Amino acid sequence: MGTRVVAVAIITLLITGSTIGEGNGSGSRSTIGAVIGATVGAGIALVGLPVIFGTLGFTGAGIAAGSVAAKMMSAAAIANSGGVAAGSTVAVLQSIGAGGLSLGAKVGLTAALGSAGAATGAWLTE
Repeated sequence: MGTRVVAVAIITLLITGSTIGEGNGSGSRSTIGAVIGATVGAGIALVGLPVIFGTLGFTGAGIAAGSVAAKMMSAAAIANSGGVAAGSTVAVLQSIGAGGLSLGAKVGLTAALGSAGAATGAWLTE
């Protein structure tokens, strides 16, 4: 994982943690919950998703035999008369599995899942 991605994730967490809970009188408990939730959301984006793709069978060496990915590929090939269409779900997931998420995708997912986690954490600790 690049240094820039980590820096963006940390900045996102700091901004989220400092802004959630302001002005609503909820105090520091809600802010702490927001920061914890943002951290979990960012962790899912940066670590969890690549692990999940690999577990499903979308690997750098190709689709793993007997995996969920292989079953998805088989179903897609049957539906498309023997081929997997470019841009299909299977093709996109294999591309991510082979090369990882792009920097833009990592930043976007970190921001989205971090913010969702922050909102959830703040809500749970109210």
